[in-house]
Amino acid sequence: MAAPYLTIKSVTEHEVEVRRSRFICALAPAGTEEEARDFIAGRRRLYADATHNCTAYIIGTQVRKADDDGEPGGTAGTPMLEMLGRRGFADVVAVVTRYFGGVLLGAGGLARAYGGAVGETLDRAGTVEMAPATVGVVTIGHALAGRLENDLRASPYELRGVAYGADVAFEVAVPQEGTAGFEEWLATVTAGRADVSFGGLVYLARG
Repeated sequence: MAAPYLTIKSVTEHEVEVRRSRFICALAPAGTEEEARDFIAGRRRLYADATHNCTAYIIGTQVRKADDDGEPGGTAGTPMLEMLGRRGFADVVAVVTRYFGGVLLGAGGLARAYGGAVGETLDRAGTVEMAPATVGVVTIGHALAGRLENDLRASPYELRGVAYGADVAFEVAVPQEGTAGFEEWLATVTAGRADVSFGGLVYLARG
Protein backbone atom coordinates (compact mmCIF):
# COMPACT_ATOMS: atom_id res chain seq x y z
CA MET A 1 0.00 0.00 0.00
CA ALA A 2 1.29 3.47 -0.90
CA ALA A 3 2.30 5.80 1.91
CA PRO A 4 0.93 9.30 2.53
CA TYR A 5 3.18 12.33 2.18
CA LEU A 6 3.17 16.02 3.05
CA THR A 7 3.18 18.98 0.71
CA ILE A 8 2.89 22.72 1.22
CA LYS A 9 -0.12 24.93 0.56
CA SER A 10 1.58 28.03 -0.85
CA VAL A 11 4.91 29.74 -1.50
CA THR A 12 6.84 30.26 1.73
CA GLU A 13 10.05 32.27 2.17
CA HIS A 14 12.46 32.55 5.08
CA GLU A 15 15.96 33.99 5.46
CA VAL A 16 18.78 32.89 7.75
CA GLU A 17 22.27 34.29 8.25
CA VAL A 18 25.28 32.07 8.83
CA ARG A 19 28.64 33.77 9.46
CA ARG A 20 27.63 36.82 7.44
CA SER A 21 26.33 34.81 4.46
CA ARG A 22 22.63 35.29 3.71
CA PHE A 23 20.59 32.20 2.83
CA ILE A 24 17.14 33.03 1.43
CA CYS A 25 14.98 29.91 1.10
CA ALA A 26 11.78 29.80 -0.92
CA LEU A 27 9.50 26.78 -1.07
CA ALA A 28 6.63 26.26 -3.49
CA PRO A 29 4.14 23.50 -4.23
CA ALA A 30 4.92 21.76 -7.53
CA GLY A 31 2.93 18.91 -8.99
CA THR A 32 5.13 18.51 -12.08
CA GLU A 33 8.77 18.98 -13.03
CA GLU A 34 7.73 21.81 -15.34
CA GLU A 35 6.18 23.70 -12.41
CA ALA A 36 9.33 23.13 -10.36
CA ARG A 37 11.61 24.35 -13.16
CA ASP A 38 9.44 27.42 -13.76
CA PHE A 39 9.64 28.37 -10.09
CA ILE A 40 13.42 27.86 -10.07
CA ALA A 41 13.80 30.04 -13.19
CA GLY A 42 11.75 32.79 -11.58
CA ARG A 43 13.86 32.80 -8.42
CA ARG A 44 17.07 32.86 -10.44
CA ARG A 45 15.80 35.87 -12.36
CA LEU A 46 14.78 37.58 -9.12
CA TYR A 47 18.19 36.99 -7.53
CA ALA A 48 20.39 37.13 -10.61
CA ASP A 49 23.08 38.96 -8.63
CA ALA A 50 23.32 36.27 -5.92
CA THR A 51 26.42 34.14 -5.41
CA HIS A 52 24.43 30.91 -5.78
CA ASN A 53 20.83 29.79 -6.35
CA CYS A 54 20.77 26.14 -5.27
CA THR A 55 17.75 23.94 -5.84
CA ALA A 56 16.02 20.70 -4.94
CA TYR A 57 12.66 19.21 -5.69
CA ILE A 58 10.68 16.03 -5.15
CA ILE A 59 7.73 15.24 -7.43
CA GLY A 60 5.56 12.27 -6.56
CA THR A 61 7.35 9.10 -5.52
CA GLN A 62 9.89 8.89 -8.36
CA VAL A 63 11.42 12.29 -9.20
CA ARG A 64 14.15 13.67 -6.89
CA LYS A 65 16.57 16.26 -8.30
CA ALA A 66 19.08 18.70 -6.84
CA ASP A 67 21.55 21.27 -8.15
CA ASP A 68 24.51 22.79 -6.26
CA ASP A 69 24.77 25.77 -8.66
CA GLY A 70 28.53 26.09 -8.26
CA GLU A 71 28.85 25.20 -4.59
CA PRO A 72 31.18 22.26 -3.86
CA GLY A 73 29.54 19.01 -4.94
CA GLY A 74 27.02 17.63 -2.48
CA THR A 75 27.11 20.61 -0.09
CA ALA A 76 23.93 22.42 -1.18
CA GLY A 77 21.33 20.70 -3.35
CA THR A 78 21.84 17.29 -1.77
CA PRO A 79 21.29 18.38 1.86
CA MET A 80 18.28 20.41 0.69
CA LEU A 81 16.85 17.33 -1.01
CA GLU A 82 17.61 15.15 2.00
CA MET A 83 15.79 17.59 4.29
CA LEU A 84 12.66 17.48 2.12
CA GLY A 85 12.75 13.68 1.97
CA ARG A 86 13.53 13.17 5.64
CA ARG A 87 10.60 15.37 6.63
CA GLY A 88 8.25 13.39 4.35
CA PHE A 89 7.56 16.07 1.74
CA ALA A 90 6.85 15.67 -1.97
CA ASP A 91 5.37 17.78 -4.77
CA VAL A 92 7.52 20.64 -3.49
CA VAL A 93 10.47 22.67 -4.83
CA ALA A 94 13.08 24.50 -2.76
CA VAL A 95 15.43 27.27 -3.89
CA VAL A 96 18.07 28.60 -1.51
CA THR A 97 19.72 31.83 -2.64
CA ARG A 98 23.10 32.61 -1.09
CA TYR A 99 24.83 35.93 -0.82
CA PHE A 100 28.41 35.20 0.26
CA GLY A 101 29.44 37.11 3.37
CA GLY A 102 33.18 36.75 3.07
CA VAL A 103 33.68 33.85 5.51
CA LEU A 104 34.23 30.33 4.15
CA LEU A 105 31.93 27.79 5.82
CA GLY A 106 33.58 24.55 4.73
CA ALA A 107 31.73 21.55 3.34
CA GLY A 108 30.03 20.64 6.62
CA GLY A 109 29.04 24.22 7.31
CA LEU A 110 27.56 24.64 3.85
CA ALA A 111 25.55 21.43 4.12
CA ARG A 112 24.18 22.48 7.52
CA ALA A 113 23.35 25.96 6.26
CA TYR A 114 21.53 24.85 3.11
CA GLY A 115 19.71 21.96 4.76
CA GLY A 116 18.91 24.07 7.79
CA ALA A 117 17.47 26.88 5.68
CA VAL A 118 15.06 24.41 4.08
CA GLY A 119 14.16 22.89 7.46
CA GLU A 120 13.42 26.27 9.06
CA THR A 121 11.28 27.28 6.08
CA LEU A 122 9.33 24.01 6.23
CA ASP A 123 8.61 24.81 9.88
CA ARG A 124 6.91 28.03 8.75
CA ALA A 125 5.00 26.60 5.79
CA GLY A 126 1.36 25.62 5.82
CA THR A 127 1.25 21.90 5.10
CA VAL A 128 -1.32 19.38 3.97
CA GLU A 129 -1.19 15.60 4.14
CA MET A 130 -1.80 13.79 0.88
CA ALA A 131 -3.29 10.33 1.38
CA PRO A 132 -3.24 7.54 -1.24
CA ALA A 133 -6.52 6.62 -2.88
CA THR A 134 -7.63 4.03 -5.41
CA VAL A 135 -9.49 5.04 -8.54
CA GLY A 136 -12.83 3.26 -8.88
CA VAL A 137 -14.89 3.24 -12.08
CA VAL A 138 -18.59 2.81 -11.33
CA THR A 139 -20.92 1.87 -14.20
CA ILE A 140 -24.70 2.08 -14.07
CA GLY A 141 -27.61 2.40 -16.47
CA HIS A 142 -28.73 5.83 -17.64
CA ALA A 143 -32.05 5.63 -15.82
CA LEU A 144 -30.31 5.49 -12.43
CA ALA A 145 -27.27 7.64 -13.21
CA GLY A 146 -28.74 10.97 -12.15
CA ARG A 147 -29.62 9.80 -8.67
CA LEU A 148 -26.25 8.08 -8.22
CA GLU A 149 -24.42 11.22 -9.30
CA ASN A 150 -26.30 13.22 -6.67
CA ASP A 151 -25.48 10.58 -4.04
CA LEU A 152 -21.81 10.62 -5.01
CA ARG A 153 -21.59 14.41 -4.84
CA ALA A 154 -23.13 14.32 -1.36
CA SER A 155 -20.84 11.51 -0.21
CA PRO A 156 -17.31 11.69 1.23
CA TYR A 157 -15.95 10.13 -1.99
CA GLU A 158 -14.36 12.39 -4.61
CA LEU A 159 -16.14 12.29 -7.98
CA ARG A 160 -13.41 12.87 -10.57
CA GLY A 161 -15.28 12.49 -13.85
CA VAL A 162 -18.33 11.22 -15.73
CA ALA A 163 -18.38 9.44 -19.11
CA TYR A 164 -21.50 8.62 -21.14
CA GLY A 165 -21.75 5.55 -23.34
CA ALA A 166 -23.96 2.47 -23.37
CA ASP A 167 -23.93 3.00 -19.59
CA VAL A 168 -22.77 5.92 -17.48
CA ALA A 169 -19.31 5.59 -15.92
CA PHE A 170 -18.31 7.58 -12.84
CA GLU A 171 -14.64 7.88 -11.86
CA VAL A 172 -14.35 8.03 -8.08
CA ALA A 173 -11.34 8.31 -5.76
CA VAL A 174 -11.66 6.02 -2.75
CA PRO A 175 -9.20 5.97 0.19
CA GLN A 176 -7.09 2.82 -0.13
CA GLU A 177 -8.24 1.41 3.18
CA GLY A 178 -11.90 2.10 2.35
CA THR A 179 -12.63 0.15 -0.84
CA ALA A 180 -14.72 -2.49 0.93
CA GLY A 181 -16.75 0.21 2.64
CA PHE A 182 -17.29 1.98 -0.68
CA GLU A 183 -18.56 -1.21 -2.29
CA GLU A 184 -21.04 -1.65 0.55
CA TRP A 185 -22.17 1.97 0.28
CA LEU A 186 -22.57 1.65 -3.49
CA ALA A 187 -24.62 -1.55 -3.18
CA THR A 188 -26.90 0.15 -0.68
CA VAL A 189 -27.58 3.36 -2.64
CA THR A 190 -28.09 1.55 -5.97
CA ALA A 191 -29.80 -1.59 -4.66
CA GLY A 192 -26.94 -3.57 -6.19
CA ARG A 193 -27.49 -2.25 -9.71
CA ALA A 194 -24.05 -0.69 -10.20
CA ASP A 195 -20.71 -2.31 -10.94
CA VAL A 196 -17.32 -1.03 -9.80
CA SER A 197 -13.75 -1.86 -10.82
CA PHE A 198 -10.65 -0.52 -9.09
CA GLY A 199 -7.29 0.43 -10.55
CA GLY A 200 -4.86 3.32 -10.50
CA LEU A 201 -3.44 5.44 -7.71
CA VAL A 202 -4.12 9.09 -6.88
CA TYR A 203 -3.50 11.22 -3.80
CA LEU A 204 -6.15 13.24 -1.94
CA ALA A 205 -5.71 16.03 0.55
CA ARG A 206 -6.61 14.72 4.01
CA GLY A 207 -8.49 16.83 6.52
